[in-house]
Amino acid sequence: MLRALFALLVLAAPGLAALRASAVKVDITPKTPQWLMGYGARQSTGVHDPIFHRIVALDDGATQVYLVASDLCVFSPSVYDDFAAELQKRTGIEPRQVWWTVTHTHSAPEVGPPGVYDVLLKGRSEHPWSREYLQFIQESLISGIEEARAKLEPARAAAGKGFARANINRRARDLNGTISLGLNPDGPVDRQIGLIRLDRPDGTPIALIANYAMHGTAMSGRFVEISGDAPGIVATHVEQQIGAPVLYVNGAAGNIAPIYSVQADPKSAHLGEFRVLLGNRILDAYRSLALGTADTKLWLGETWVETPRKSGLGWPAELPHYAAKGPGGADLVRIPVRFLRIGDAVAWGAPVEMFCEIAFRARDESPFPNTFFFGYTNGWLGYLPTAEAFREGGYEPRTSPFTPQVERDFGDAVVSFLDAIPRR
Repeated sequence: MLRALFALLVLAAPGLAALRASAVKVDITPKTPQWLMGYGARQSTGVHDPIFHRIVALDDGATQVYLVASDLCVFSPSVYDDFAAELQKRTGIEPRQVWWTVTHTHSAPEVGPPGVYDVLLKGRSEHPWSREYLQFIQESLISGIEEARAKLEPARAAAGKGFARANINRRARDLNGTISLGLNPDGPVDRQIGLIRLDRPDGTPIALIANYAMHGTAMSGRFVEISGDAPGIVATHVEQQIGAPVLYVNGAAGNIAPIYSVQADPKSAHLGEFRVLLGNRILDAYRSLALGTADTKLWLGETWVETPRKSGLGWPAELPHYAAKGPGGADLVRIPVRFLRIGDAVAWGAPVEMFCEIAFRARDESPFPNTFFFGYTNGWLGYLPTAEAFREGGYEPRTSPFTPQVERDFGDAVVSFLDAIPRR
């Protein structure tokens, strides 16, 4: 069943103002112990490395958009919706203009009510969640976006790709075909680095957006200090080299782990070595990119994909807009998918933890030379595996709200929408 509702939101007209951009980095490290997200319930005992909101603002004179990468694990779409409504009330910035992604570090605090997380992963969210930290996260993000808007300046944009072997498929396969969480060097893995480079007219950097698929799980649940995990370490390293904020935007990491995974401490996890494995590869690709152009137009679009919900699965009362009824009263999940064209590059994002094979299809069938998937965008509705993974079993299909039909429903809708995006 495929029911995709298309909404073309903004189309920039030709001949408008040149591109402007800005970047802001906001510290969101908690000062008190927090419940950590991503493994079993546990509380932090200190801080290994600080965590941040990193924000890029883009404006071509007709379209303005804000891209956010936060050193957090996941949050419910209701957190995004409440934040976006408050941001619009205070600033006039519409929800469609804001993409809030997370790096997916499993060593960061919970943010807001658990939503689908509590439905899919029973027992992890039975403690009270922190109203104070949620307010801090939202207020700091609103302030950061306001600052970014105020700092917009003439810019040039370029997009390109790199490659790094810092990740690995995590669906380990036993002799009898049993799938478990582990490392699978023979499984599919996405090692492309997607880059969007933003510079001033004189070539000095404003920001770099680096898109790479990798769970933030170098550290295990035994580690209870706040950390950006490997994505945060990588972003900080690249920032120190180029002198500008770096947004680590995770990709289709649903079945992809870091090459060193779930270790008890930073030394065992070779945490610093990700600066070489991935950070230096990002730098290599960044330095190979020519300066971009100021004549870069932006375009925004959105579609909602409706697909069957797993039989017998409950649904959070606070997420009515993400559920629907199909023919015969079948329960459906509604997945919002965003699209952003920046010149000849397209980013697309959704609030799911998607398997890399689905991103491969979209990339292969896209008419745009640079097509990047932004995972964990504007919330989290769970794992989005392939139909084959559902047949094989394992952790991700078991904890997914979807059915094997989701790969086709979702993939067909995305490919159709990519093909409909105006080229200029």
